[in-house]
Amino acid sequence: MEALVIFTICVIVVENVFGIPVEMSSATYLQQREQIMNGEINSRIGGRVRLSAREQQVNRILMDAKQKEINISRAANGPSFLPSVHFFLGKPLIEKSAVFQIIQAMPKGGALHLHDCSMADISWLVKNVTYMEHCYMCTDQNNKIQYHFFQTPPSNPGCPWKLVATERQNSPNQGQFDEMLYNSMSLVVPDPVKTYPTIDVVWTEFLRVLDVANGLINYAPVFGKYFYESLKEFHDDNVQYLETRALLPELYNLDGSTINNKTQVMEIYRQNLDQFIKDYPDFTGARIIRSGLRFVPASDVLNQVKESVAMLQQFPGLFVGYDLVGQEDPGIPLIDYINALLYPSQQNINLPYFFHAGETDWQGTPTDNNLIDAVLLNTSRIGHGYALDKHPVAKSMVKSKGIAIEVNPISNQVLKLVDDLRNHPASTLIAENFPVVISADDPSVWGARGLSYDFYMAFMGLAGADADLAMLKKLAINSLEHSALSREEKSKAIFNWEYKWNQFLNKILGNGIPHNSLFGRY
Repeated sequence: MEALVIFTICVIVVENVFGIPVEMSSATYLQQREQIMNGEINSRIGGRVRLSAREQQVNRILMDAKQKEINISRAANGPSFLPSVHFFLGKPLIEKSAVFQIIQAMPKGGALHLHDCSMADISWLVKNVTYMEHCYMCTDQNNKIQYHFFQTPPSNPGCPWKLVATERQNSPNQGQFDEMLYNSMSLVVPDPVKTYPTIDVVWTEFLRVLDVANGLINYAPVFGKYFYESLKEFHDDNVQYLETRALLPELYNLDGSTINNKTQVMEIYRQNLDQFIKDYPDFTGARIIRSGLRFVPASDVLNQVKESVAMLQQFPGLFVGYDLVGQEDPGIPLIDYINALLYPSQQNINLPYFFHAGETDWQGTPTDNNLIDAVLLNTSRIGHGYALDKHPVAKSMVKSKGIAIEVNPISNQVLKLVDDLRNHPASTLIAENFPVVISADDPSVWGARGLSYDFYMAFMGLAGADADLAMLKKLAINSLEHSALSREEKSKAIFNWEYKWNQFLNKILGNGIPHNSLFGRY
């Protein structure tokens, strides 16, 4: 039938550049159509990656699973396409996906956009930290829980402190009690659309649950262990490198004393990272990006910038730059901090920036205009960049400068920028081969673990149905090429990644994933 179409003399009326109708055969038409389609394939992320024979074998397994998943969702009365389903509801189904299981087994390079207090599974905090001695909780009049460690708890009439161990022991069902503790630090609810009707509502609750978890994480004996556990969970998910935005918070001890020296906090990061690399020598490492809150006076930002300049000297190879974080729409725009942010360059000092910018669905506001300032301030990468498509000049500069966009699909869905991830603006960036990296932002808060869930969403939702293993391979390499590692460190990291990649190919081709789960839901 296809040959018949090609060789049938079918005249199509078109116009040339002069507006004069010309005749075109179906064969010529189909040839030009194929050229356009091939051009678009070559122009997307991974489009110019050529797969080896073994990679093509794995690709056939992957694409068979992907097409089955897409086809069943497109069938009449078929299940919803998972990237169009809210993550809280779709997560159990994602975990049954053959595509997801292949992605889990894949070495994903680095996670470059994470936050210090939301990386490790909340279950770890519940099962380990709340079982420690001297852990207290209180429940306020709104039935919201707070945590703190005390030798002797102070009087707190509005929210009286009670020993967690005692409350657990007195509970008729300790499993349900621990589930209640988990929920106190999580955004996950049965009906997220109804519970979080607007961006402001979900952000208010998001910041609240982070603050609840900080009551446990910022206890000095826990802080380093939490970082170590975060590294382990990402390593278990076949991620070899992390960069995290860190507030470098004040830590507290059992006697009520505090550690508010940023250098001491950085030392805790360094000690635990060194220990982790010793325990897991195949792990490339981690880097710290100092983050300030975008709600503080300009004088505070200047002080943070100066501290960051000093930390670059104190912690070479660990501390790599500065950012401003928090809900961007109501936050203070970068332009209002411009004198503080220009300080390093005016002193002829190179302080790398990694700015959150354009995390908004608005256009023509101070929030999306942060993208322009981020580019002019020579940001190394842009966090989210959700509004970049609405700024063609800045977008062009981003690509010409090779500024990577840190895309966090699940975060953007949960925090209500987009519902159906097929409509995410990063789809355009992927189609145009922008330097995109995929990360997880705050995975613990929405019940994710590691990087695989976001890779799945990017592969199935942001990319086209025909995007294949070449795209996944390029995204993994992007994450190392656009990291804050030195040139020599990047070369070594990519060499180690290639070794892991070959192991992954062997695993898939050798049926390392059990057959009964490889095609899971499909």
